[in-house]
Amino acid sequence: MKLSFTWRRTLLALTAAGVIGQCSAFSLGAEDAVVIPPPALDPTTQARSETAVFAGGCFWGVQGVFQHVKGVQKAESGYAGGRADTARYERVSDGDTGHAEAVEVTFDPTQVSYGTLLQIYFSVAHNPTELNRQGPDSGTQYRSAIFTRSGEQQKVAQAYIAQLDAAHSFSKPIVTKLESYNGFYPAEDEHQDFLTDHPTYPYIVINDLPKVAQLKQLFADRYQEKPVLIKGGS
Repeated sequence: MKLSFTWRRTLLALTAAGVIGQCSAFSLGAEDAVVIPPPALDPTTQARSETAVFAGGCFWGVQGVFQHVKGVQKAESGYAGGRADTARYERVSDGDTGHAEAVEVTFDPTQVSYGTLLQIYFSVAHNPTELNRQGPDSGTQYRSAIFTRSGEQQKVAQAYIAQLDAAHSFSKPIVTKLESYNGFYPAEDEHQDFLTDHPTYPYIVINDLPKVAQLKQLFADRYQEKPVLIKGGS
């Protein structure tokens, strides 16, 4: 299904042509963040660098959120879940590659824990109760998924999902899949730092800037104003 790919390309073309430029031109809007408790299970570590891979709809917004989290050293948009030869935006947008639009987050666990990243992921970065869709985007490539990099990450993520479901933190059950990591493939340059590079792009204004604002409001002690960027350093 190429609905979401076409939707974003159409918005980009209309914006470039000056036909649209304000979010008021659309009836869509970002969902409110959900206030949730931190994970009960969140082991400490002395490691200085760890990597996590999160999928939660369009990678523009997920990347944009994690780039503003203190302790995150790098947040890169890309593809996970499929083969290397299909890790291209146009191909992934067909929805039949097994890939999800994902973000690889490299972080310092002594500054921000994996559990805290999970809390931000479930609370702010996306809606974990939507199956194979986020906002205007639909298809398995927009699924909610965590590609765990270790047995410890699997254990923490699994326990946290159970904790949130047991507490009825969301109005519906969490549908996030825990998937085995089989590689991460960086997205094309045009998709890196998209939120920072295109803050007036209607899709970003409507769906993603509110997420960054919610991060700043709900996780003030974890928020950093200056994002960690892929292109041109931080």
